[in-house]
Amino acid sequence: MRTLKFILLLSFLTGTFFSQNTLPDSLKKLPFAIAKEKKLPEDELADKKEGVYVTGVPDISSDPINGFGYGGEGALFFNGKRSDPFFEYTPYRAELSLALFNTTNNQREAKLGLDVPYIFNTKWRLRAVAAYETNPNYLYFGITEESLKPLSYYPNNDTLKPLVQNSSFSNYDNNLVGNKLFYNTYTKTEAVLNASLERSFLEGKLRTLVGFEYAHIAISTPLNPNNSLVRNDSYSKKIIGIGSYGLTLLQLGIIYDTRDLETDPTKGVFAEITHEQSLVALGSTYNFNKTFLHASVFQPFLPGTFKRMILCGSFGLSSTDGNAPFLEYSDGWGSEGDIDCVGGGRTLRGYKMYRFVAPVIQYADFEIRYRFAQLNLLKQHLAFSAVPFFDEGGVWNNFSRIVHTENIRYSEGLGLRIAWNVNTILRFDYAVSKEDHQFFFQFGHTF
Repeated sequence: MRTLKFILLLSFLTGTFFSQNTLPDSLKKLPFAIAKEKKLPEDELADKKEGVYVTGVPDISSDPINGFGYGGEGALFFNGKRSDPFFEYTPYRAELSLALFNTTNNQREAKLGLDVPYIFNTKWRLRAVAAYETNPNYLYFGITEESLKPLSYYPNNDTLKPLVQNSSFSNYDNNLVGNKLFYNTYTKTEAVLNASLERSFLEGKLRTLVGFEYAHIAISTPLNPNNSLVRNDSYSKKIIGIGSYGLTLLQLGIIYDTRDLETDPTKGVFAEITHEQSLVALGSTYNFNKTFLHASVFQPFLPGTFKRMILCGSFGLSSTDGNAPFLEYSDGWGSEGDIDCVGGGRTLRGYKMYRFVAPVIQYADFEIRYRFAQLNLLKQHLAFSAVPFFDEGGVWNNFSRIVHTENIRYSEGLGLRIAWNVNTILRFDYAVSKEDHQFFFQFGHTF
């Protein structure tokens, strides 16, 4: 009952603050200029729903680390009416999203998000996220260029047998037995609250950002307390961040954005540089800072021949300095959320998440998004796209070593995208590399 009351209240407030339907016709104009590049494509605009609607699907997955996963993700969208002048320039007037997830190997996640572009019909945008996660299946291979070493093992952990070099991940993991069981695994529990405000300039193409985040994190190795790699590196003082600690982060950013539709762009550029500062003076356990450069480009290809074929590319470069806990090296924070690198569902998809980590991280993803069909089913609009992709990524101990291109790894694959009522993207990816192969089913594009 409380949830229902909250949704009804939020719907009322959204209709009051984010819609202009009750204004006189003379005032139903944009209160400030927005660049024409930001206007939604005509076909997307025709399919965009009015009013308040809900989307949601079951989240089902399976992988050798987290096991069989089940849960759900959904969103409550407030789009307003077509008479609202912002209707043509925003994916929604407000979005309230919720995700709940659990796996047979005890990974649990809950996330509640709010996003309000042009809040109160001003140049400001509000984003807020509250999340909780506990996961005993995180992987650790180091936080230096040593993580780039190929996987190797003794069969059945028998040191009298010949060492197997250049192993696949599955063979490597299957031979971690005895005192090596769960050698690369640790448990992470995190509760986080983040809020940020963005201010638009240059007709909405440029935004500045200021944000604040508090996170409470606990790292442990209950599955192998005596001989796990992360515990061993902590004992030898190669890393910090084992145990419980708090982080208070001040976040700043500059964003350039000419995408026509944020959730599923057909053209435009998105580029940002963000900086996070953790200070003991602000309540953090550690002093450190992180800088993240991230850019994505979307370009239609032969629009006269193909109705919708988009060439897409994304590039990321992060640097971590100071007394940072080991977990922070792999986390690139951007205005639209964290990007875990290198490896996993959003970067270098053919390798396990956090497979390669160091103070300097670079990645690039390339996709061709070809829409081959669309239809209306039960009053829901669905659009289908085939997406071949190629990923690369590398890590270095410092910027002076970034010329060492032998540190770069590659993977490729094929994906399917289903755009549901324009704003909700269902992503299916199958990726392969020299070391691994992985399947992903997630919400949203990789970039």
